[in-house]
Amino acid sequence: MHRHSGDPGVLVPGIDAPSTVACLRSLRPRGVHTVVASDSTTTPSSCSAYCDEFVTVPDATEDLTAYGDVLLELAERPDVGTIIPVREEDVYVLADRKEEFAEVVETNWPDAETLRRVQDRVELFAAADAADVAVPETALLDQWDDWDQETIVKPRYTVAAPAYLGSDADQIEIGSTEYQTPGTAPDSQAVVDKRGHVPLVQERIPDSREFGFFALYDEGEPVATFQHCQHRGWKYCGGPSAYRESVYDSDLEAAGRALLDELEWHGLAMVEFLRDPVDDEYKLMEINPRFWSSLPFSVRAGADFPYYYWQQANGEPIDSDDTYEVGIGGHLLRGELSYLHSVVTEDYPMVERPSFSDAARDIATSLVSEPRFDYAVPDDPMPFVRDGLNLFQTWWGTRSGSDAPDDGERSSASGDRRSTDPDRADQRSNQPHGSPPSQASQGLDD
Repeated sequence: MHRHSGDPGVLVPGIDAPSTVACLRSLRPRGVHTVVASDSTTTPSSCSAYCDEFVTVPDATEDLTAYGDVLLELAERPDVGTIIPVREEDVYVLADRKEEFAEVVETNWPDAETLRRVQDRVELFAAADAADVAVPETALLDQWDDWDQETIVKPRYTVAAPAYLGSDADQIEIGSTEYQTPGTAPDSQAVVDKRGHVPLVQERIPDSREFGFFALYDEGEPVATFQHCQHRGWKYCGGPSAYRESVYDSDLEAAGRALLDELEWHGLAMVEFLRDPVDDEYKLMEINPRFWSSLPFSVRAGADFPYYYWQQANGEPIDSDDTYEVGIGGHLLRGELSYLHSVVTEDYPMVERPSFSDAARDIATSLVSEPRFDYAVPDDPMPFVRDGLNLFQTWWGTRSGSDAPDDGERSSASGDRRSTDPDRADQRSNQPHGSPPSQASQGLDD
């Protein structure tokens, strides 16, 4: 149903992950007024044909309070009906100040207490245990003593925020996920001093395929769901999604629903799993409580989550029918280039490197057989062009040693102090101990 131009629209934070553009492409053709809010004018969504208005806001990764203040001011506008979270910072601010936002817009996200059970991985894994959902062996760094097995060290929190780390949170670099070389114990005190908190240690699951259970919940009840299997990440060891395939697995659905039911969830969620080849069981990695970076693919497969979100926010009935198409694939071209680059230039001792010829052949084959792309679409080409320019400018800045342009996903790719997020590209930097930073499996942000 098309809406009159005077009806309230939607505010979407503008980041470099394709999720913002997917929201615009879904909602604007339905007559929903779209406002993009970003600290960077080079975000691809700013030049989308489906962006009605662009507004500048503070950098959420630098000052959460200032960012929240401006979001609230924008929410007070009569032409803003709701806000869509696309980063950990977004959903944290919205949940932390939910009562204030509820006075001016529809608050289609969890409250702060529930969100903490997701953004604090200790509490998340406790919830998984209560829901009888499997998790890898996990403990706080100061409680782990078996350094002979393959492990990773990852932040306890998915965002550095005052509710989790105190008033000095904006001065803390919580870091990213790192592989540990078996038989080598880290300097625990040095790690804690560097990260500003006691991180987690987790056994490594030796399978780079990542499975996502995506859902929109309404006060503890599932409204719409979707599943995909990630076949290639930004790195050959994993990371944010470069190529994925829509799937359906009743075991994956059971695990995802059991956990979200236990949390009495409300709003968006991507529940991320790895499948342990030892016992053939899905094991929980994390929950991303907002839109995921591969959202354009979900929509293309038939699960139009931005529209479902808009309908739910406006109290309209949602007819999802779970009829998305299974067995189709989709790409983020920038991610495919990053994957090839990692095959040529990076080394992960615990992950088998594919040959360049095999990697290139696999990518070429899937591009021909599954020509679906997150940014590149005929009726809205400029976000793809802008994303390409951003990629080139970042590459050139790295080569020349100059400052690279602002990048909404840069925080996750470089281990930003605020968020382990990629999607944050929703994208965490995971690395073997002593190796160059990379985005790897076991804790990506899609």
